[in-house]
This record gives sequence, C-alpha cells and structure tokens, in this order.
Amino acid sequence: MDRRQLTIALTAAPLTLPFPARAAGLASITDADATKGLKTALETGALNAVKLLGVNDGFLANPKVHIPLPSALQDASKLLKAMGQKKQVEDLEIALNRAAEAAVPMAKNLLVNAVRGMSVTDAKNILTGGDTSVTHFFEGKTREPLSGQFLPVVQQAVSKVGLAAKYDKVAGKAAGMGLLKQEDASINHYVTRKALDGLYLVIGDEEKKIRQNPVAAGSDILRKVFGALK
Repeated sequence: MDRRQLTIALTAAPLTLPFPARAAGLASITDADATKGLKTALETGALNAVKLLGVNDGFLANPKVHIPLPSALQDASKLLKAMGQKKQVEDLEIALNRAAEAAVPMAKNLLVNAVRGMSVTDAKNILTGGDTSVTHFFEGKTREPLSGQFLPVVQQAVSKVGLAAKYDKVAGKAAGMGLLKQEDASINHYVTRKALDGLYLVIGDEEKKIRQNPVAAGSDILRKVFGALK
C-alpha cells in the first residue's frame, strides 16, 4: 500500500476534525507507523476481549454475547419446565455459557499470531472495510482452527448436564429430516459457534474503543497513529 492509498484508507475511519487538520496530522504518519498502530490496536483489542469473556460470567452475564438455548430447545423448554425439569433446563443454559467462558482463553495465541502475521492487504481491507472488517479478519484467520480447539473443552463442560445428550439425540433426528439446521444438530457445535461469534464481536467493539480513545490504551504508537485522526 503506498502513502496515498494508506492516507485515503485512514481517512475513511471515524474522524472528528475538519479535513485540513486531519491531513496535517496524517502527513506525519509513515506507512510503517500506520501498520504498526493497526496491529497494536488489533492485538490489544483481541487480548482485552479474551480477558472480558474468558472469566466467570463473561458470557452468562453479558447480554450482548450470552448464549441462549438452541432455538429448537427454547420451544421445548416450556414443556420441559411444566414437566418438572425447570432446573435441568436452567442448568443446561448455564453450562453452555460456562463452556464458552472456559474455551475462550485458548484463543489468545492464535489471535495474536493472526495479527502479527497480518499482510499489507489485510491492513488495507481492515482500514477500508467498515464496522465489520475486524470481525471478518479474525474469522478468516482463526475460526476454523479455534473451532477445533474449542470443541473438546465445550464438550467436556456441557456433557455434565444430562439434558445435553437428550437434546443431541432428538436434534440429530430433526436435522436429518430437515426440521433443524445442521449446525444446531449438536449442542457442542452450537456452543462453539456461538462462543466464536461472541469473541469476534467483542474484539471488534474493543478495537473501536481504541480508535476512539487511543490515549486510554496507554500505547505511544496508538496515540501517534489514531491521535492523528482526531
């Protein structure tokens, strides 16, 4: 990416001052600084997200990423509660979120490596890609390997709840008949998918906060790069 392309890309981010003031600030930013600043923002955002979600109640108590029962089980939960299985239903929903909380810390190394291996094309796509560009970057680089890492952890946590096995048995048949999405036929795969969705969402939110207030991030390169956009 040449200086002109990078300047155009950076000016596409949310700005607060008239263009001449922004241009003056951006003129002092080298391509190397811009790339380093973006990488620092993404790495910081990813680590912040892991810290927020990979703790007790990180998913369970956060309405933005809380994992509900699969839609098929939501419909059945009323009947199950009426049949005296209210606690089992509630325990299962808690277990889904606890499983996600247990799995998320495993993402740290893959997320950091994805950022550090970011190409110039990746950087350009993130800078010009709008609000979902960070999510798309991390999904493309890490969803498949993280799914493999998360699944055993999720399975171990969820298997402690008897209702999970019953769900899989019924859901598997329903999916085979086309009555349920295949991705929701296994409760372990469902939780893994929702855990990753939540993780990428929060990473994007954290990165936005850093762009909006680089001083609070406590990094000289972030203050230099994103401060020039203020």
